[in-house]
Amino acid sequence: MKKLLLSILFFIGGLFVVDRLGGMVMQWINVNTHDVLGPKFKYIHDEIHEDVVMLGASRCHHHYVSSIISDSLGMSVYNCGLQGSENIYSHYVTLNLILERHTPKVVCLELMPSDFDVNEDSFAKLCYFAPYFGYSERADSVFQLGGLYWKYKISHLYRYNAKATSNIAGLIVSRQKGDDHGYIPAKESSISVGEIVEAPDITDIDEQKIHYLHLFAKLCRENGIRLVFTVSPKYIAVGPSFYDVLRNVAHEENVPFLDYHTSGLFQDRPDLFRDDKHLVDKGARLYSSVFAHDLKKALRVGERNN
Repeated sequence: MKKLLLSILFFIGGLFVVDRLGGMVMQWINVNTHDVLGPKFKYIHDEIHEDVVMLGASRCHHHYVSSIISDSLGMSVYNCGLQGSENIYSHYVTLNLILERHTPKVVCLELMPSDFDVNEDSFAKLCYFAPYFGYSERADSVFQLGGLYWKYKISHLYRYNAKATSNIAGLIVSRQKGDDHGYIPAKESSISVGEIVEAPDITDIDEQKIHYLHLFAKLCRENGIRLVFTVSPKYIAVGPSFYDVLRNVAHEENVPFLDYHTSGLFQDRPDLFRDDKHLVDKGARLYSSVFAHDLKKALRVGERNN
């Protein structure tokens, strides 16, 4: 029995050592990789200092040309859009990681249906943020909500599971091309987007996501950050009430809401789209000019109201 217990203890101890050493190796890889998102995650966590921060998923990542917005506002801009980050839970984690070292003056949050609708696993993409577990109590609370807290607390190596292959490949081949302060243009597609289709209104609303939209706004307010909600163009037609849920949150939180989807911006220009949800570089540059003009106006209005 004593030998059995010793064997079990040695096995557990071996697992612990392998996990911690493996975690240290993967942490080094995560810091030094040149994968698409690796350097951006590192910049957000360690170096960000800009006045204006763009937050969102792939549509933010590909739609907001930082230099164009910066030139218009006369302020420094960084596009923190993270491809695949999916919804408000990821954006809330990102904001808290930023606030650990820097407080921007303005945060523009690019929103989409996944930020308020009900889907099967709203926490699936939080695994991308696991390498930064333990740096922010508020961010860690989202891991806890998603049932991931103890997995990442116990195993350091498991935190790097989601992007291990991509990060290792990023040590060999750099995929950072065309970066403009976080903006990376979407790849051109040889496939035409076709005829525009109309999407029905979303009726199944996730109240917990709405709660986190309010928490996001509250966190910005507590830190003296000017928050703006925005929805960039899509090659999908929607009715005027499609984003009413977001408009209501914006109204309750006294946040400007710039909606370019409902208004149908660029829906007569299929050549500006890679697919029905993403603009190509030419479209992103045209859109960024429109957005920068409207953002400048919204911030001026906000200053007068304050």
